[in-house]
Amino acid sequence: MSKQAIAAAFASIPWHRVRVVWPFVTIVALMLLLGNASLDVIWGMRALVNADNVRAKALSYAVGDLEQFAQTKSEHSYRRFLTEIAAVNALRDARTALDRPRAEVARAEQRLRDAGTTPDDAKPLVDLYRRFRGVAFITTTTRLWDEADAYAKELSALGETLQNAMPAAKGASATLQPTLGRIRVLERKVTAVNEAVAATTSEGLRQTSALLMVINVAAGVALLMIALIVTQRLIRNREQAENDLRISEERFEYAVLASNDGIWDWSLRSEHLFLSARFEMLLGFEPGEVQETPASFLRRIHPRDRHATALALRTHLRSGNRFDLEFRIRMKDSAYRWFRTRGRSVLDVEGKPRRMAGSLTDITDRKQAEAQIFEEKERAQVTLASIADAVITVDTSGRIEFLNPVAERLTGWRNEDAYKCAVTKVFSVVDESTGLEVSDPVARALRDGCIVEPDGNVVLRRRSDAPVAIDHSVAPIRDRMGGVIGAVLVFHDMSRERQYATRLAHLASHDPLTGLLNRREFERRLSMVLVDGAQLGVNHAVLYLDLDQFKVVNDTCGHAAGDELLRQIALLLRPRLREGDTLARLGGDEFGVLLEHCAAAPALQIAQTLRTAVADFRFVWKDRSFNVGVSVGVVNVSDASQTLAAVLSAADAACYMAKDNGRNRVQVYCPDSNEVATRQGEMEWVNRLHRALGENRFCLFAQPVYGTRGDNQTPPYTELLVRLRDESNNLIPPAEFLPAAERYNLMPDIDRWVITTAFGILAQQLESGDGSDIGENIAINLSGASIGEDSFLDFVRAQFMQFRIPYSQICFEITETTAITSLSKAMDFMTSLQALGCRFALDDFGVGVSSFTYLKNLPVDFLKIDGSFVKDMLQNPVNHAMVEAIHRIGHIMGKKTIAESVESLAILEALRKIGVDYAQGFAIARPEIFGQFRRPAPLRRIANG
Repeated sequence: MSKQAIAAAFASIPWHRVRVVWPFVTIVALMLLLGNASLDVIWGMRALVNADNVRAKALSYAVGDLEQFAQTKSEHSYRRFLTEIAAVNALRDARTALDRPRAEVARAEQRLRDAGTTPDDAKPLVDLYRRFRGVAFITTTTRLWDEADAYAKELSALGETLQNAMPAAKGASATLQPTLGRIRVLERKVTAVNEAVAATTSEGLRQTSALLMVINVAAGVALLMIALIVTQRLIRNREQAENDLRISEERFEYAVLASNDGIWDWSLRSEHLFLSARFEMLLGFEPGEVQETPASFLRRIHPRDRHATALALRTHLRSGNRFDLEFRIRMKDSAYRWFRTRGRSVLDVEGKPRRMAGSLTDITDRKQAEAQIFEEKERAQVTLASIADAVITVDTSGRIEFLNPVAERLTGWRNEDAYKCAVTKVFSVVDESTGLEVSDPVARALRDGCIVEPDGNVVLRRRSDAPVAIDHSVAPIRDRMGGVIGAVLVFHDMSRERQYATRLAHLASHDPLTGLLNRREFERRLSMVLVDGAQLGVNHAVLYLDLDQFKVVNDTCGHAAGDELLRQIALLLRPRLREGDTLARLGGDEFGVLLEHCAAAPALQIAQTLRTAVADFRFVWKDRSFNVGVSVGVVNVSDASQTLAAVLSAADAACYMAKDNGRNRVQVYCPDSNEVATRQGEMEWVNRLHRALGENRFCLFAQPVYGTRGDNQTPPYTELLVRLRDESNNLIPPAEFLPAAERYNLMPDIDRWVITTAFGILAQQLESGDGSDIGENIAINLSGASIGEDSFLDFVRAQFMQFRIPYSQICFEITETTAITSLSKAMDFMTSLQALGCRFALDDFGVGVSSFTYLKNLPVDFLKIDGSFVKDMLQNPVNHAMVEAIHRIGHIMGKKTIAESVESLAILEALRKIGVDYAQGFAIARPEIFGQFRRPAPLRRIANG
């Protein structure tokens, strides 16, 4: 672009409009910047609260894990303790990195993520700490963190002491009592400091929110004042322009007299039109250049003004009224300019107009000024109308001058009706809590010359509608000399904000479905009760309730029915508790009850009352009804050393014991019970299994199945066996973790992991051409829980499609118990996959009481004779007969037989004589890691060797 083009573009910019618009653009930009800064602070505060929650939980869990280690000497507890202490240390390292002379921001953010905070919280938290570390509540929080860090260091030292003392203790716990006592003291101190930090951060968040609200309101008021000042300046400019126009008109009168304006003289009889030299010059001509007739001059007038001009001339000539007209005339260069003409007709002796004379004045500049003033006024009015807040301006006597549309809507007054009314008549507010009328804030602002804001929550009484909650601010309007010339009242509807605040406060502590307290609030109250119980020595009780038939209702009638059942159960339980007792929904179909100041006997009675009420209740949904029971676990809290985690774990264990013992019963927790120890051990396995799945610590082993009759017999498959590696990479046999996985419904997750992992390894081997080393088929064990899931069949099909594994390559093993328990679903699952080419083996056959009855209905290819019959078949004639009977009946039904647990060649020889088709066991091959498996020598060679 050339310099001339740039200069032309620059000159074409309407700078007069830019000068009018830029203050309002600046106001909007400042409000956006202030809002963005406020959001950054709020985000940082949220990140601070989240980080403190991570620290508090880690420190609390560390105390609990160390105490459990001291009591149970479990290395797993000690490793968990080290993990939690590491999280606390990571948070301390992050703060140390920021406190250095040159803050190490990257290290601080990394340590925050190492501690468990989310990546989105790390940067806002670092920015907040660096910018506001000197603020009072952050200083207090930092001091409390230092105190908590000191406890963490002492816990670390105690942990090392316990770890070193464990071998010397040799099972005796008396030598560990001093250390255990110190841990419990630290537990109370940690709880206290966590509560102090939570209170400090909550108060800081409240104060910060209040401060940001004040800053935003003050900034809004200031910006509105600026807008009003700019608007007033525009109005004053207009008034000045009008004054200038008046003076100009006076001068025009003098100028006409002095013949400075154009003079025209029209002879009505001869149609001659005289134009003065000044007239011609006004049109851009030289003197004497214009030769106009009245008709030709009328054509020179702008078409839009021509008809009005002719009509005004006729009217004047007919009535003699004053002739004063404004119109546009075409200039010599064909452009149009605005002119004002004034004239008077001269009558003849008969009273008829004989001639008409007048003057012509160029008023183009005045017209442009008027258009600009009108445009600026309209822009100011639109600006006030578009502001989201209500605005009222008043004069020094407190009478209203203007209401914008938002103020009209909120007050119920129209601008024209409220004009010059007392502001107290239109704007009347009362205190929301007391209902008393609040003194006039406008009068105070005018009297004191300062900004006035409400002391508390106020409500505006409207003209016709119901009162509305508002927030307002009044500021004086000053002239250039600083004198108060009025006030501006700004307010906005706070109904939605207050409703949101109330709802958020309610949702933070209540369950949205049932209206009961949620788990967080229940644990908070229980923690307070534990602290009070430790100090005052009083007894409390905790009830853990789990509905027995909830899944039946959910699966049968849908989630809407399940939700309605939970609501009705909540209404059923609440009236049967004492005043002051706490009832909460802990999640799913689980409820918790906190009985404060309640001994063991009354607590048991209340638990029985709740159980009976639920047992007698019949839930009706549409045309179906259900009996719903509840299992209740009762924990009596009397020991001052009990922690929140320990109490909840005990209650959960007692509840599941009630389920195991027949459901719909009450079980009181007894810490010395072997069953309790087993239950808590299984519950601990649940967490370990979840972590193992997340950390991918499961692994697959392969054990082949061989034909018993020699080299030419094709092996049916190689069975895959799942194992678990603990945190120290030691293998854990399935007998230790599978019972817990089955009890707590983790088997579907494990089965899905096995299928995905096995298919991935098998796909790699098939792609590399190494698949012949693992046999013709692969056998994968499936649990009953997986087969019972409606989505599991679709998952298996999707894995076949994803990894492109031939269906004929896979054989699924299903236990006899699983098949009998879920016969219809097992049949659907097996027939669907058999139609695609998969095979099936019935595992552990013979242990069921109706094995042969169900066998004829199951479409299996192989029968695996349970190892309990095979192991001692040489010493036990009955077991030998069972193996022989299962084999014969299986062959009659057209199924191949496989003997499990073949641990000696003598057993293998006996199986050959019976005619069993295949064998599997340590005598043939031990399990090896899947992916590294190589098939051993055939059975004939083994036997001959």
